[in-house]
Amino acid sequence: MSDVVLLEVADRIATVTLNRPEARNAMSRELIARLGDLVGEADTRDDVDVLILTGADPAFCAGLDLKELGVDGGVLRRPPDNRRDGAGRDIVEPRRLVRGPTLPTSKPIIGAVNGVAVTGGLELALNCDFLVASERARFADTHSRVGVHPLWGLTVTLPQAVGIRRAREMSTTGNFVDAHRALAWGLVNHVVDHDQLLPCARRLAADVVSSDQHALRAILATYEATSRVPGADARDVETRAAAVFQRGGVDPADIERRRGAIVDRGRSQV
Repeated sequence: MSDVVLLEVADRIATVTLNRPEARNAMSRELIARLGDLVGEADTRDDVDVLILTGADPAFCAGLDLKELGVDGGVLRRPPDNRRDGAGRDIVEPRRLVRGPTLPTSKPIIGAVNGVAVTGGLELALNCDFLVASERARFADTHSRVGVHPLWGLTVTLPQAVGIRRAREMSTTGNFVDAHRALAWGLVNHVVDHDQLLPCARRLAADVVSSDQHALRAILATYEATSRVPGADARDVETRAAAVFQRGGVDPADIERRRGAIVDRGRSQV
């Protein structure tokens, strides 16, 4: 079995690690296929509530494997609307790839960015729900330098994260953004010492685990749905989603059971 991607499950947290460190975790056909398989597995496991996506040091992900692209076009060999790569396999979008091919809005994904996240690697990071960055993290969009066009949503997700003008600057210059600037721009949620990256991500993942999973996944699905419609329609999408959720039944006894823990937790954080 290939080990270009690793999966470890503990305490209801699945840690998925890109494991081609000698190639800066560049996304070869093999890595893309294996990542889809393992994240799909984690997404369907009853003992997993949240996933952490990271890379084997020194990089998070350097993007698509340029050696493959330079030989036969790699996963870009066929046109994007064909949705299959040069070996006849489906081209999987990162939003589906990191969430599993059948449950695209199921479990939350925390990106733990340990080094460079470049081009396709940046897109992969942007398709996580939120990001924790090592002080060593660096971000860049070099599509225009390679001579290829984004096809995994970067022209949507990058402006959502940093604003349209900063996104255009990143895409037209190809310049790198360091971790602290990424934090100031809103690209990442936290910057921590390198050796604290996974511990920090796991603490946040434990907070996710402690939430009501039915409500949490419904809320994530609503975030996904509202992001795909104009702002004027987004509230209507939420209203409809809430109505569907409420029809499934809200048990007052469950709310009362949780109330004390919620109050105590809130007091500990203020």
